Amino acid sequence: MTTFTNPIIPGFHPDPSICRVGGEYYLATSSFEYFPGVPLYHSRDLVHWRPIGHALTRPSQLPLEGIRSSYGIFAPTLRHHAGRFWLITTLVGGRGHFYVTAEDPAGEWSEPVPVAGPQFDPDLFWDTDGTCWFTRNDWERGGIVTRRLDPGRGELLGQPHLIFTGLEDPYVEAPHLYQREGFYYLLAAEGGTHRGHMIVIARSRSVTGPYESCPHNPILTHRHRVTHPIQAVGHGDLLEAHDGSWWLVCLGIRQVMGMMAGYHHLGRETFLAPVTWTADGWPVINGGEALEFEMTAPDLEPHPWPAAPVRDDFDGDRPGPEWNTIRNPVPGAYSRTTRPGSLTLRCEPVTLDDGGAPAFLGRRQEHFDCRASTRLNFEPEREGEEAGLTVFMNESHHYDLAVVRHDGRRRLILRRRIGDLRAETVVRELEPGTVRLQVTADRQSYTFSIGFGGGSYTTVGTGECRWLSSEVAGGFTGVYFGLYATGGGQESSNTAAFDWFDYET
Repeated sequence: MTTFTNPIIPGFHPDPSICRVGGEYYLATSSFEYFPGVPLYHSRDLVHWRPIGHALTRPSQLPLEGIRSSYGIFAPTLRHHAGRFWLITTLVGGRGHFYVTAEDPAGEWSEPVPVAGPQFDPDLFWDTDGTCWFTRNDWERGGIVTRRLDPGRGELLGQPHLIFTGLEDPYVEAPHLYQREGFYYLLAAEGGTHRGHMIVIARSRSVTGPYESCPHNPILTHRHRVTHPIQAVGHGDLLEAHDGSWWLVCLGIRQVMGMMAGYHHLGRETFLAPVTWTADGWPVINGGEALEFEMTAPDLEPHPWPAAPVRDDFDGDRPGPEWNTIRNPVPGAYSRTTRPGSLTLRCEPVTLDDGGAPAFLGRRQEHFDCRASTRLNFEPEREGEEAGLTVFMNESHHYDLAVVRHDGRRRLILRRRIGDLRAETVVRELEPGTVRLQVTADRQSYTFSIGFGGGSYTTVGTGECRWLSSEVAGGFTGVYFGLYATGGGQESSNTAAFDWFDYET
């Protein structure tokens, strides 16, 4: 037996979908309003994962203008068939269902092929005769429907078949179809996306049903374990490993317990559990026990990847796979050549409060205890211009440590935006030159600090994690540490240069 640690992919990585090519494993998750869309990961042991890029890297693939926060890319399904990778997903608030393909998941993916139909959570399944089936939730019909698809053109064929109406919930979602030992299995999720979340399964001798619900449903839920630190487990995908063992990836949250109720701010994360099968052919997740942070499972030969570097010096010509913008980046707002060895952001009119496309480059917070810091060179030329380091959940919930022009002077401010409440503290006046900005996180709070030259940091304020949690801020994403610049609603040609960014645990 081997021991591994959950979550296997920490931070905002919900709705995982997984596929195998020989002994290589690939995984995709939802990305909502962030760009590039659909982060992709690679593993050789199901435990250690490395980012290899994104499936949607061009605005033509992923037009996000006007997409509301926590809309955008929902629930991809990643599959490998006939020598190609296939990824189907939904742009909620935009074009709806579509799929893209690639020979190499770390390379360029095709332009989208649209597929008609409402709702979200699409799945692709190829039967043994080569027929491709498109499956999705259909709340108007009261369950999960499947229909034949021409994968060359994206054209739906024949009539839709209602194959599952849920265990308890007509709003059943997250369908995935599989074939095993003469049965078609339908994995799905219901109970909402928070503490009532659960995974259910049904099976049939025919892909179009009727499907029989598992007598042990739900096969995974923590809804009755209210004090367990892992909550909201659901939306999963099954996989047979190259050694014949079976596994489940699913989403879950790491709950921080407060005085009244728990909360989570890192987002919904990707968890792993072993799967066994009963004599009569039903899956059992983790022996029927709860998912834990430390798990034991059948041995797969370990294959760790080199640790990611703490510092990004912005030396490359493009951001690494950990970085995202909010919606599509504004042309000309980002540069790594204006000041070589630095990330330069132009002071765009859009602010972090606006819900548009600010000049922002951020990475997920993946650990409770961590530190993010940067060195900033920025001389604001007029009132409203600012640049700095943000702890960002959405446009209504973020903390910002920034250099601004205030009352005609260059100053450092600490801003806390919580819903319609906004508190801004002028920390100190700044002389010209670079300043180091730092945020240190633990489970309960963020501590903000500044530094000059090579000296130590000085604490300037704090903010509670709770106010950036999904329970307070709403939505389906998680906290980002971001670098940003803005003209405060006005056009500006001024720029801010970030010499480096550190993320350290």
